Order: sequence, then C-alpha cells, then structure tokens
Amino acid sequence: MIKQLLLNIILTFVWVALTGSLTIANIGFGFALAFFILWMRDRTGNDIRYFFRVPKIIGFIFFYFFEMIKANLQVGHDVITPHYFMKPGIVALPLDAKTDFEITMLSNMISLTPGTLVVDLSTDRKVMFVHVMYLESRE
Repeated sequence: MIKQLLLNIILTFVWVALTGSLTIANIGFGFALAFFILWMRDRTGNDIRYFFRVPKIIGFIFFYFFEMIKANLQVGHDVITPHYFMKPGIVALPLDAKTDFEITMLSNMISLTPGTLVVDLSTDRKVMFVHVMYLESRE
C-alpha cells in the first residue's frame, strides 16, 4: 500500500513537472489522474486496499473541514449574540482506538473543533472524557 502511495505521489509530481503549473488545482488533478492510472493498472491485483482507502480518507477530510467550519460558525454566533445557547458538559466517549497514534489523532481532531476539548483519558485507555459546549442530551 505504501508503494502505491509513493508511486501516486511520484506520478503527481511528474504531471506537475510536465505541465509546468504548480497550483493546488493542478496538483489535485495530477493526483486524481495518477490514482486513476494506478487503479487501471492494478485493479485485478491482490493488494487493492489502497484504492478503497484513499477515497475514504479524502471524504473524511472534507467531512471534517465541513464540521469544523460549522462549529466555528456556531461558536462565533454564540459569542456575538447577547444570549448564550451553550449547555456545557463532560461526555465519556468509549474508544475503539488501540494504538497511541490513533488516540492522539482522535484527540487532536476533537480538540481542534471549536467548542470541544479532550479533558482526560482513562487509565485503561478505553474511555476519553471530552468537554463540550453544546450538550444536546444526557445520553
């Protein structure tokens, strides 16, 4: 899978070098074109996990940025208006993450979202305690 990612990145930079345009749009198009070329070449191979994971990762990035913008607008609206709509609370979030990397990435994504903050992690690393500004329900 790493080999396919590196080959995709190399083909992307080859595309950028051939076109001579170093823009975000051209890099994105080059990445998509290289991904399609690799998919056409390797779609009958044994290791096709890469071709399922990359679209999911890209979709998650867009989803996360949309949720972060939405949270920024909600917190900004709450700060500007004279009435506070926040209902703060601490939520116990059960974890499926096993490795330190997974727990760190999850806690970073939670803390980067406005209105949330990771407070603590249980000693058995199965529960993360998160402070939220807008607690909808006690469940």
